[in-house]
This record gives sequence, structure tokens and C-alpha cells, in this order.
Amino acid sequence: MSISNMSELTELDIWDNFFTGDLPKDLGNLRRLEFLNFGFNQLTDEHSASEVGFLTSLTNCKFFRTLWIEDNPLKGILPNSLGNLSNSLESFDASACQFRGTIPTGIGNLTSLISLELGDNDLTGLIPTTLGQLKKLQELGIAGNRLRGSIPNDLCRLKNLGYLFLSSNQLTGSIPSCLGYLPPLRELSLHSNALASNIPPSLWTLRGLLVLNLSSNFLTGHLPPEVGNIKSITTLDLSKNQVSGHIPRTLGELQNLEDLSLSQNRLQGPIPLEFGDLLSLKFLDLSQNNLSGVIPKSLEALTYLKYLNFSFNKLQGEIPDGGPFMNFTAESFIFNEALCGAPHFQVIACDKSTHSRSWRMKLFILKYILPPVISLITLVAFLVLWIHRRNNLEVPTPIDSWLPGSHEKISHQQLLYATNYFEFQGAFRSFDSECEVMQSIRHRNLVKIITCCSNLDFKALVLEYMPKGSLDRWLYSHNYFLDLIQRLNIMIDVASALEYLHHDCPSLVVHCDLKPNNILLDDDMVAHVGDFGIARLLTEIESIQQTKTLGTIGYMAPEYGSDGIVSTKGDVFSYGIMLMEVFARKKPMDEMFNGDLTLKSWVESLADSMIEVVDANLLRREDEDFATKLSCLSSIMALALACTTDSPEERIDMKDVVVGLKKIRIELLI
Repeated sequence: MSISNMSELTELDIWDNFFTGDLPKDLGNLRRLEFLNFGFNQLTDEHSASEVGFLTSLTNCKFFRTLWIEDNPLKGILPNSLGNLSNSLESFDASACQFRGTIPTGIGNLTSLISLELGDNDLTGLIPTTLGQLKKLQELGIAGNRLRGSIPNDLCRLKNLGYLFLSSNQLTGSIPSCLGYLPPLRELSLHSNALASNIPPSLWTLRGLLVLNLSSNFLTGHLPPEVGNIKSITTLDLSKNQVSGHIPRTLGELQNLEDLSLSQNRLQGPIPLEFGDLLSLKFLDLSQNNLSGVIPKSLEALTYLKYLNFSFNKLQGEIPDGGPFMNFTAESFIFNEALCGAPHFQVIACDKSTHSRSWRMKLFILKYILPPVISLITLVAFLVLWIHRRNNLEVPTPIDSWLPGSHEKISHQQLLYATNYFEFQGAFRSFDSECEVMQSIRHRNLVKIITCCSNLDFKALVLEYMPKGSLDRWLYSHNYFLDLIQRLNIMIDVASALEYLHHDCPSLVVHCDLKPNNILLDDDMVAHVGDFGIARLLTEIESIQQTKTLGTIGYMAPEYGSDGIVSTKGDVFSYGIMLMEVFARKKPMDEMFNGDLTLKSWVESLADSMIEVVDANLLRREDEDFATKLSCLSSIMALALACTTDSPEERIDMKDVVVGLKKIRIELLI
């Protein structure tokens, strides 16, 4: 007997079994069906190459209240007929079904919906504004797709909305301030997008908010004192943004807060003493900021604290050793300015007499040093003023009287003879010869030089136009995004270009200024290395040349600055730095890198915690292929470190880099 013949059936629940095969397309014959749940199976749809057919058949079921089909490999495209499902439908869960295409605009017709889950699919396009018609909606989940564009203000019409999950998409623009005027909102998750601008102040008025996750975006601005208004909050994650300024003391008023992450921002100033009042706190991460001052001893009162990370800041003074600090290790405090404390923190022991000695020294300076210094400054200022006034009264002397006598005078005629009447030909000969060589170079990953213009008044190169702009723009501009495979393909393209310049080009070329700004992308997102303005053209016997270089700080090999030695190994170093930057999305001159901490040393120190290094948009623990991605990214960073050894002789060649990256790409695509 076929299920579709059970015309009086009202409920069908086969949830979490091992059913396989195609769903029957005549399910629509069950016209009295109110509840259908076949989630967590391996069921498919025979029309998976196009629109999902069985959903259209269900439009005959006019009494539907619940439809749960999550976690089945249904694939296919959500049909426009989705909007013709029963007007009584209250809950629709189609998450993790491998659906693709756009969200049908007709979904706005399902006005009885209370819960809508379409997360973890492969949906693209914009968030339909018609979702704003679902006035009864309390939960909206469309995270883990590839949706783009801005968050529509129409979502603010959902006055009953309690849970909004839009994370892990490609959304841009700002966070709508009107979301702060939805009092029922309990959880707002927008992490891992490309949202920009300030955090709307209206969000700090949501007194019932329990979870706020805005991490891994491009949010800027300061945290205002009003953040202390969200009294019910249990999880606050603003990590991996560009938030600056001081941490507001009012955060200490959030008595229910259990998880707080402000890491990888641009915060400065001290850690508030009031953090000692966060008695429910279990997780605290303030790493990779510019925080200074001491670690408050009040934090010893946080008895539930299980995780703490203050690393990569400018903290100094004694690390507390009471309460939860007895369970923390050195990793929580590495790369700070001048911390001291117990041996298990692997820092120097604190000198208990430092404070009293410091006070006596200040007193000595105020009493015995400062008065003479002020007197001396006053005397010098008086003398300078007196000399200046006297000089103004004297008659100016002829210019010859102050020319140094040691320099020999030469006539204008001698100067003309020495410069061949100011002939420019020699001065511009190097430009012309470089143009000739560069025009002869041809490779698919080099920007093509079409022609050169050269005369006494004007010098220019005419280059092929690259419509997609620079790699730098795609890494850091708010409206652009590169996924893992795109970044890998681009870096393989760059490596191929360098391999050609270093090993296969008729005249060996060293670029000398590799950086994302000099990598240009064509319409097909193929990378082309450009800007040979300071490239060095070397013959076979000049593979190492000592010369002045004009490379960019942060990308230059150490031997450039110390010895002025230019070689292909310098390009390898720059490439390694750029490889780290592309996958970590951190510039080598980022504010977090100062003193002994560089992009290279940061990557090196976290080699075993690669998820802390790479761009959060590339790697999420919930990814199905998380282990594969993590392995590939670890291999990429290992290659980058092999390119950036201090000794040029120990660096690998670009041929080895190309081979290594192509192997990683194969592993990623399998």
C-alpha cells in the first residue's frame, strides 16, 4: 500500500532514520496532512537538477502546520510555488538540504509562519524584502549560505521576531538601526559577513537580548557606555572587527554575562576593574588588541572563569595568581609588554620593591633634577631670543662671505662641458632599456606592457587594463569577498608569474615590490603581477646585485635593509609575507604588530592554533569539511614560513612553491 493513498492521514513522522531514495511526488494526495517530518534521513528529489518537485505537490495540502525536511541531500532549487503552500503553515525547516538558487519572493505569502529555517544551504542572491510580510514570524534562520547585498530594513517589520540568524553569508553594508526597535529579540547572530560602519546605538536598548554575535565583520567605532544597558545578555562576541577606543567600565554591570570576546580589534587603554563584578563569566578573550596597564586583581573573584586570553597586547605588571588564575597557562599572556608573575606563567618574577624605589626616584627627580633643568631651559631661551634680536639689527653680508671655503668654485662653461650641455640621454637610457626588456616578457600572469612613451618631458608605460582591480581591494574593501579556493588560485597565479621571472625568463627579473596592491585581477579573477617600476633586470651572472631598493616596508626581505642585496630570494620572502596576509587577512603593518611582534612571528607562534590565525570567513568549526580546510591552511602557512626564513639561502624557490600550492589545491578539491 502506498503512503499517498492514506487520504485521511494527518501526521507523518519518520524523523532521524536511514531512509534513502526519491520522495514520492504524489505526497500532495495527502490533503488532510497537518504535520510532516522526514528530517535527518538521506532522501532525495528526482528533480534535483532543477526545481524541487515534491514541494510543489504539497501545495494541495491546505491544512499544513508543520513541514520539517532538514538534513536531507535534496539539492535542487526552491520553487516559486513555495509561496503557495498552506496559509496555515507555522513552521518550515529546510536547513542543510543542499538547496541552491535564490530564496523565492513568494515565501512572503506564508503569513502564518512562526519559524522559518533555511540555513546551511547554498542559497545565493539577496534576502527577499517580502520576508517583512511574515508578521507572526518569531524565528528566522538563513545563516550559512552565500547571500549577498545588505540586510533589508523590511525585517524590522517583524515585530514578534525573537531569533535572527544571518551569519556566515556575504552580506555587506551596515546593520539596520531599526533592529534595535524589536523588543522581543533574544538572539542576533550576524557574524562572518562583510558588514561595515558603526554598531547601531539602538542595539544597546534591547534589554531582553541574550546573545549578540557580530564577530568577523568590518565594524568600526567605539563601544559606548550604553552597552551596560543590555542586562540580560549571556553571550557578547564582537571579535575580529575594527572596534577602537577604550573598553567601557559599564560592561562590568552585565551580571548574567557568561561569554565575552572582544579579541582582534583595535581597543586600547586599561582592562576595567569592574570586570571583577562579572561573576557569571566563563569565557573572556581580549587578545590581539592594544590594551595597556595592569591586569586587575579583581578578576581573581571570577570563580566560574574557565578560559582567559590576554595575549598580544601591551599589558604590564603582575599577573594575578589567585582564584581562576591558578588554572591558566602562559599561552593566555604571551606577547605583552612587561608582565611578571609566578613561574608557571613563564614570565620574569616580580620585584616587590619596585614600587617603593619608583616613588623615591620620582621624589628625587622633583626635588633635585627638575629645578635646575627648568632654569637651564629658561636661560637657553633667553640667549636664543637675544641673539635673534641682535642679528636682525646687523647689515646682511654678501652671499659669498658664508659659502664654505673648502668647496671649489666652477664656472658655468665647465658645467656645460661636463654634462654635454645638460644632455638627458644618459639619464633616461636605463628607462628605455628596461622598457625593451619588459615588452619582450610574455606570461599569462604578468600585466602586459602594450607600449612605452618616452621623451624629455614625459615617461610612461601603457599597460593592459585589469577590470577587477587589485588584490588589496578584494581583501580589505567592504563590498568584496574572496573564498578559500579563489585566494588559493590567485596565489598560485602569482607564484607562477614569479617562477617565470626567476627561472624561465630570457632576462632574469627581480620584482622587488611584491604586495597585494601590485596584484591585479582580470574579468575571470585571474591574477596578474604588475608594477615593475622598481624591478631589477639581472643577467645570468648578476643573479645577486647590491643596489638601493624601493620596496615596501613590511614586505621587504631583511637583507634589503641590512646589506642592500637584491636577489630572487628577496621576492620569495615578499611572496611568503603576502601568502600569510592573504589567508590571515592581516596586513604586515597592522597596528597589532609592533616591537618584536611581526606578521611572521605571529603566524609562527600560533602554528598549532591555525584557526586563530586565518580569516574567520574561510574557516568555521561547523563547516562539513573543516578538517580538510584546516589541514590545507596549515600547509599554506607552512609554505609561507619556508619562504620567509631569515637566511636567503634557506628559502625555497618559487618552483617549489608552485608545486606545493597545486598539491594543496588538489587536496582541497577532492
